[in-house]
Amino acid sequence: MTPELALEIFLDALKDSALVFAFVFLMHILLSLFDTKFASFLTRRKRSGPVFGSLFGLIPQCGTSVLGADLYIKRYITIGTLIAIFLSCSDEAFIAILTSGSSRTWMILPLIGLKIGIGIAFGYLVDLIFRHQELEEIKEDEHIEELDCPEHHHHHESKVHKHLLHPLFHALEIFGYVFAINLALGYLIGFIGEDNFMAFLQSNKYLTPLYASIIGLIPNCASSLLITELFVENAISFGALLAGLLVNSGLGMMMLLKNRRGIKNLFFIILICFTVALISGYITCLIVGF
Repeated sequence: MTPELALEIFLDALKDSALVFAFVFLMHILLSLFDTKFASFLTRRKRSGPVFGSLFGLIPQCGTSVLGADLYIKRYITIGTLIAIFLSCSDEAFIAILTSGSSRTWMILPLIGLKIGIGIAFGYLVDLIFRHQELEEIKEDEHIEELDCPEHHHHHESKVHKHLLHPLFHALEIFGYVFAINLALGYLIGFIGEDNFMAFLQSNKYLTPLYASIIGLIPNCASSLLITELFVENAISFGALLAGLLVNSGLGMMMLLKNRRGIKNLFFIILICFTVALISGYITCLIVGF
C-alpha cells in the first residue's frame, strides 16, 4: 500500500466519520429538546414502528443505522423496528445510483419499494416472535429512559448540558468508535485491493447474490458503494444489488457491541438480515434473471 493510498483512506475515514458525527449530533440535539414527546410518540406507536423504521432507514446517510441502534439499546424502539431500519438503509448507495448517469438508474424505484416492503414485513414478523421477550424487558424497566445516557442524567442539570454538551459528548463518542472501524476496514480493503473484491463478486454469476450479501455484511459505506458501482456498470444483476444492500446496515450492527442488550441479540439480527437478503436476492434473480 502506497503512502498516497494510506493518506486517502485516512481522509475518507475521517470524512465519513465526520458526517456521522454531524448527523448524530444534530439528531440528539433535536431529540433532547423533544425527548418527552419523542418517547411518548414512539411508545404509543410501537405497533407502527416497522413502518416508521423502514421510512427512516431510507435517509441516505450511514448515521441512520447508528442512530437506530442507539435508540434500540435505549428501548425507544423494538427489535423489529431496528431490523426494518437495517433492511431499508443503504448508506449513500441511492445517491450513487442517482448520480451515476447509468441506463439502470431508473431501477432505484423498484429497489426503494422492495426495501421498504421487505423491511416492514420482516420488522412485524420479528416483533411478533420477540413480543414476549420485549414485554419482559419492559417490566424490568418500567420507566422509559431519557435519550440521555443514565450516567450523565441529573434532574437539576442545566439546559446547556442537556441540550448541547451531552449530545456533543455522545456524538464524539460515536465519532471515535465509527472512525476506528472505518479506518481499520479501509486499510483492510486497501490492502486486499478493490479490484480483488470486484473479481470475487463476478467470479460466478449464479453466486453473485451470495457474494454480494457477504460483502454487504462489511460494516462500512465502502461495501455498499462497491456493490452499487458493480451494478451501474452491469457487472452484477438487480437481484445481487438488492441482496447486498438489504444486508448492508453500515455501522449500525457494530454499534450494538457497545451494550449488553445489543450484544445479546446481535447474532440473531445478523442472521435474520443475511437470510432475508439472500432469499430476496435469489427470488428477484429468478424473476428478472441473473
